[in-house]
Amino acid sequence: MKSGPSDQPHFPQAGPYDIRLGYSRLPELLQHLAKHGFEVHAQARISARMEELVAQGLFIPYREKSQAGLEITADDGEPLYRAAFPARVYADFQSVPPVVANSLTFIENRELLDLTQPKKNPAVDWNRLGRAVLDKAIQLFRPEHDVSGGSTLATQIEKYRHSPNGMTLNATDKLQQIASASVRTYLQGEYTLPTRKQILVDYLNTVPLSAAAGFGETNGIGDGLWAWYGLDFDETNHILNSRFAQGDALTEKARLYKHVLSLMIAQRRPSYYLIAGRKELGELTDSYLRVLAQAGVIPARLRDAALELPLNFRVARSPEEGRNFASKKAVNAVRVQLASQLGLQRMYDLDRLDLSVQSTLDLELQKKTTDMLRELKDVEHAQAAGLYGQRLLGTEDPGKIIYSFTLSELTPQGAKFRILADNFEQPLDINKGTKLDLGSTAKLRTLVTYLEIVEALHNKYATLAPKVLNGQEVDPGDILSRWAIGYLLQSRDKSLASMLDAALERKYSANSEERFFTGGGSHVFHNFKHEDDRKIMSVREATKNSVNLVYIRLMRDIVRYHMFQVGGSSARILKDVGNSGRVEYLRRFADKEGTEFINRFYLKYKGKTTEPGGISKLLFSSFRHTPRRLAAAHRYVYPESTLAEFEKFMAPYLPGFKRVTPTMVQDLYEAYAPGKYSLADQGYVVTVHPLELWLVRYLNSHPLAQYKDVIAASTDERIAVYQWLFKTIHKNSQDVRIRGLLELEAFLEIHRSWKRLGYPFDSLVPSLATAIGSSADHPAALAELMGIVLNDGVRMPAVLIERLRFGAGTPFETMVERAPIQGEKMFSPELAAAVRGVLTDVVERGTASRLARAIVEEDGAEISIGGKTGTGDHRHITFSSPGVIKESRVVNRSATFVFFIGDRFFGTMTAFVPGADAANYTFTSALSTQVMKHLLPILKPLIDRAQPLPEQILARNAIKGELPEERKKGSRKEGKKENEKLEMSQLARHLIELH
Repeated sequence: MKSGPSDQPHFPQAGPYDIRLGYSRLPELLQHLAKHGFEVHAQARISARMEELVAQGLFIPYREKSQAGLEITADDGEPLYRAAFPARVYADFQSVPPVVANSLTFIENRELLDLTQPKKNPAVDWNRLGRAVLDKAIQLFRPEHDVSGGSTLATQIEKYRHSPNGMTLNATDKLQQIASASVRTYLQGEYTLPTRKQILVDYLNTVPLSAAAGFGETNGIGDGLWAWYGLDFDETNHILNSRFAQGDALTEKARLYKHVLSLMIAQRRPSYYLIAGRKELGELTDSYLRVLAQAGVIPARLRDAALELPLNFRVARSPEEGRNFASKKAVNAVRVQLASQLGLQRMYDLDRLDLSVQSTLDLELQKKTTDMLRELKDVEHAQAAGLYGQRLLGTEDPGKIIYSFTLSELTPQGAKFRILADNFEQPLDINKGTKLDLGSTAKLRTLVTYLEIVEALHNKYATLAPKVLNGQEVDPGDILSRWAIGYLLQSRDKSLASMLDAALERKYSANSEERFFTGGGSHVFHNFKHEDDRKIMSVREATKNSVNLVYIRLMRDIVRYHMFQVGGSSARILKDVGNSGRVEYLRRFADKEGTEFINRFYLKYKGKTTEPGGISKLLFSSFRHTPRRLAAAHRYVYPESTLAEFEKFMAPYLPGFKRVTPTMVQDLYEAYAPGKYSLADQGYVVTVHPLELWLVRYLNSHPLAQYKDVIAASTDERIAVYQWLFKTIHKNSQDVRIRGLLELEAFLEIHRSWKRLGYPFDSLVPSLATAIGSSADHPAALAELMGIVLNDGVRMPAVLIERLRFGAGTPFETMVERAPIQGEKMFSPELAAAVRGVLTDVVERGTASRLARAIVEEDGAEISIGGKTGTGDHRHITFSSPGVIKESRVVNRSATFVFFIGDRFFGTMTAFVPGADAANYTFTSALSTQVMKHLLPILKPLIDRAQPLPEQILARNAIKGELPEERKKGSRKEGKKENEKLEMSQLARHLIELH
């Protein structure tokens, strides 16, 4: 092994063994890893002599592994997971029952263990090879003549491991196998008996025996006994080792021996004998029993007992190992990510690689956390954890609540996952695999978006002179821009930090009686606490107490900002009604804005055309389903669809739709027939941008179209979509449509901002309700945002896998580690500090106050905790035409707490009840915070070990001259002497100078 990647050429071998263990695919696997930030740390270099032998056409000569597979360890090297293939093997020659060894050598290689030839080359059996050559010569004149095999066990191993497809196609292949086996034999010296014994063991452990249902590729007698016959390997060997079996014991020994013998014979045509030719295999095995007894290899009584017994194949598929999904959830997360980063499609292929992986997980805490979450399904443990009470559990069954917890640690090498735990006994990952309504946690994203706008306005206006600032033209509807200008004109402190703090003190009404036009209709929203309805409060206070109506109005200001501030906004052009060049201006505007939106939608659907119906599925998931919207979308996207196709499409989307009368189906089908509405009207009905609707239709009929083709084809549509906005007839109804379209465009901008910060989905619900959770989220994605906030606005890549080692102890050995990383700045440290301050308030005096002072050190110093709570009550509601609720069906209920602890740790705690059972639960986010409180004693050792702060945070604080107030608690500096602060500051400055 030498540092860095090898400059020697890779020596691929195309045999099944090399493919299965990943040796032949190593360059490809390393390329995939490089795309995910890994680099080769060290790699094996082969010797000059080995290189010479390979150049002469030999397989690479080294001591090969008979058993290998994926190994995953925790951060400290403790084993988390091991997949060994084959799973059942003989450890050494002594462990092989003599009757098995003697039978194999008699059938395949009688001179293999000849003690009179200590230096014998086991690759060649001259008698057997001569017979095979003679048979081949006879076959030239008599084609029906059978040719006996000339391969020894050593050459057979070379063949099924390294020859393409495990086959010998010509004499050259045979010579390559013999020469390779010969060189491999003498690697340990000229006395070959130990090597010959190992050859026998290797053959028994690795001989190919086809693929069994539910098991997969089967190699070796041990796995073959289990996969094909359901026989226990260890028990079989124990019984076959017994010398004086009589009666029933003899019968059992004979039964097991016959099954072992059948596998030795089946290896010649395993796919036939073990699947279709089982009768022939039984007959052939009986004939071998007679020959072996006649030759004295087995006693006659064993033969006679075995001849009376049939081969009993396993009827059912091989049962999988006991499923304990909760305990394996973290391991499976590692495997899924690993397969993705290696470019593998199946876990099956991943588990069979000769690969060891070090994860970032803390094994001890992972186990303790999982055990604790599983215990909470029990009433007694739930009571002991304090999960009963107001806004928690009442008489509900705690056993139906799924708890999921993640914890990551900020390090210079990235944001390392330390715990990924849940109590869900299914393979689904709640944190990433579900689209959950996480309620008020959406306020965290809304708050960050709001402060990003304030930061952008500060960058735009803060350096302008008062006279210039006074002259800025701002639309009266752009509340945020007007506030920013007013603040900068009046405030003496024009720093970003001060302006952000002032933005958090801006006040809004929490009145719940106002009706809001949003999402294509008129809506009313409610606060969680009715006593908030008559209050006027700041953004900071509304975040602390999670007040909905303040955030609805805050989101309205955000939407209006995007309406008037984003370049090319439709809202601005509406003012130019009296412009004489309005038509030409409109054409240029429409083409420019339409091109921008076409570009966004093309990127959204790019790559989905290869999936059957992929782009259509994505479109239909982008809006709330009603019969009118689905009908309008389907009839536009599939204009040639028949009535039967239309009805088949509609049924799965709308529960109970099959009960709709045929007449109603016919009416919907005809109401939105092609040509009845303009593209703009179709988009309005569906509540998606008209150009998105057009693009999906175009890509459905032109799946290979490139971006330039889309732009060329959409010229007329880009202009037509906007032209109707400027007609003056029926102005009121147009204004309604205009507002809906402008809101839709604004939410496309908001979605871009959210997506940049890790939002996991391809669209937002274009409604003010998105501010309080209507667009759903992933707990893992919220945790990623919390990590950015904690790290002063810098996103560090999430790290679950630290290093990989391929082919340990082989010429292919390669050690791969993460390349040095550089965080990506997402927003300013000042913005991050402002958000942290608000989130700390949520814990100290707000909706998560049960966690206030939850971690206090022996010296009285408090480690700060901040976070945002959210309760999701996801319902499918059906309205009648007057707006009356006809049906309200509960889909799920969730309670989430996304948090940070101190300076380094962040994550999420989620409680979740899926399906109709959720209707029986009334818990709020108080449940997730209480579970978090119960979990903190388990986490505290890790938090204590993580002190002091990382060097980069020390250096950052040294530049500022002191630690920010809200960071002092989390960094355990309260109560410390002033000179210790000074020493730390000096040390950090010294680190900067050294760097």
